[in-house]
Amino acid sequence: MKTVKQLMEEQGISAEDLAERSSLERRIVQSIISSQWTPSPQQRERIAAALGVKIDEIRWGHATPVEHMYGHGPQFGRSP
Repeated sequence: MKTVKQLMEEQGISAEDLAERSSLERRIVQSIISSQWTPSPQQRERIAAALGVKIDEIRWGHATPVEHMYGHGPQFGRSP
């Protein structure tokens, strides 16, 4: 499995091209490429079709770990 970015590099497709081919907003495509956004099933279908591969051939997900915080943080005093 390869990331969207790897597939784009192999095929010589730019972010603008992928956004146009998939009919998705450029900012969403850019977030998917940088692995900061996990696309919905419909977005996955569009991206895979635009790249000419099956959905299960693409490695989806976040590259940056998600940190869970409780409360509002130290700037607001005590957190529950």
